[in-house]
Amino acid sequence: MKKRILLLLLISGAFFLDQITAQRYLQPIFDRSEITVQKNVPYGVNATILFQSVAGEAIPQQLVMDVYRPASDTETNRPLVLYFHTGNFLPFKNPDPTSPLQNGFNGSCGGQTNDSAAVEICTRLAQMGYVAASVDHRLGWLPLSTIPEVRRFMLINAAYRGVQDASTAIRFFRQNVDVGGNTFGVDPTKIVLFGQGTGGYISLNMAMLDEYSKIPTATNGKFVWNPRTVTGNPCSPDAIIPMVIEQVNGNLVGTTVGVSPITDPMNNCALIKLDTLCYPNWPGYSSDFNLAVNLGGALGDSSWIDNAMVNPQPALLSFQVPNDENAPYTSGTLTVPGQDPPLQVVEVQGAYLVQELMEAAGQQDALLAADNNYLDLQVNQIEAFANSPAGLQDYKAGLYPFLMPPDTVNPMEPLSNAPWEWTSFPGLPPIPGVTSGFQCNTDKSTAIAYIDTIIRFYAPRACFALGLQSCVDQILSSKEPLAKNIDVLAAPNPASDEVRLSSSEEILAIQVIDKIGRLVRNVNSVNNTNYTLRRDGLQSGLYVVKLSFKEGFVTKMVSFN
Repeated sequence: MKKRILLLLLISGAFFLDQITAQRYLQPIFDRSEITVQKNVPYGVNATILFQSVAGEAIPQQLVMDVYRPASDTETNRPLVLYFHTGNFLPFKNPDPTSPLQNGFNGSCGGQTNDSAAVEICTRLAQMGYVAASVDHRLGWLPLSTIPEVRRFMLINAAYRGVQDASTAIRFFRQNVDVGGNTFGVDPTKIVLFGQGTGGYISLNMAMLDEYSKIPTATNGKFVWNPRTVTGNPCSPDAIIPMVIEQVNGNLVGTTVGVSPITDPMNNCALIKLDTLCYPNWPGYSSDFNLAVNLGGALGDSSWIDNAMVNPQPALLSFQVPNDENAPYTSGTLTVPGQDPPLQVVEVQGAYLVQELMEAAGQQDALLAADNNYLDLQVNQIEAFANSPAGLQDYKAGLYPFLMPPDTVNPMEPLSNAPWEWTSFPGLPPIPGVTSGFQCNTDKSTAIAYIDTIIRFYAPRACFALGLQSCVDQILSSKEPLAKNIDVLAAPNPASDEVRLSSSEEILAIQVIDKIGRLVRNVNSVNNTNYTLRRDGLQSGLYVVKLSFKEGFVTKMVSFN
């Protein structure tokens, strides 16, 4: 009897493990109670202008994050998602409604690592088997400066620091894998940047702003200026220079020292001391990542999108409200949030236009030919485009429009530009000449419905973008059976020109699937146990090779250098 019970336990345990393997990264396989959150994990130190020393210097700030993991997971090689919160690059606290401009108010409904959407999405991802980190980053700029160029200068510098911090977080995990014993159990080759609101600006700019030279050459010279002419400071250079300078701000990924001179205008601009604006963190490790996700953010300049044949950039998924008043859906001028009258900052490009330009540049080819057999919610997505405002109805493969009813107070604006978040803070009423006012969603149930859609849209696409073989198999097996006990070898892998595929059974056909689901090659009537897969124009990167047999199919991840 004991042997029978033991056998039943072993069988049921094996079935349970098989189910976990099959559904991982597509559906929650761990209960919420199993998710642990390691708070305030340091990932670096860098200079912040938000709080300065008595001498006016930027001071070092410890950079921290909250790391979400399933406690009972036996997998130790998991994809990583870095989540960046909203907040307009300013600190947040629930303000006193009678004093809306008090210190700490950032003009939005959140701005912390424990924002509702950040906690919910990171928890969901951990339940699906990911390691997720809600990452804090440096804040601070001068949104209320009376000088337009100063507002623009301060904002591009804030965004630059955000890119540096995101790069630092990526390298922190890679060095932890390399020399720290991989204490978080991550796969450093499978990384996602997931940004909400202002965090969406970080994830977008991380994906497209991959060279410093793109800043001074941005459209219409919007990120260059003559600081002496603009500010009247006699110690500033009297020349047209970039608003961000690598020697001053550190390089784009934050691995070099950046210093700025502090001078005395009363003493012929004599040098008093050097102010360090960037401290290197984890140099020697890559800042690359595989997939960018944008919730309601915008891109600093559309010229940063490259042709895929020249410079492949990470795949991009976006979610945005078409009539978002804070971030343009196509192209428009970013304004200081909550101000009446509005203070303009700089022209930026939103999700609809960015996705359109990405497709035209060949950066979204993997998404364009994906069909309903592979990627869930496609029908819902098409309906959302069909019901979008006139002129914004052309389908974009990586974009999900969230259509919102008009605001009850301001009918020209949507009820929410971030329907995935909720908070106890109800927002602020308009005060003419001071603040335009805004509402915050306090209903968790409505926000959860949008997060459900975000995760369902994200999950299968991320499986292909990251090359997660177990969940790719699960997606493909929804249409045909997965073969068991068939061995497939691929060598060399990675390869430069060709990969030899060999199997213990006769291969009937072969399909090659690009990241996120595009069928890029279809070979029928192989009818052999061996096949040489030649590159023949395939771009560098990871591919899913699907081999069909009489009993079903087997997949193999193959990479070309």
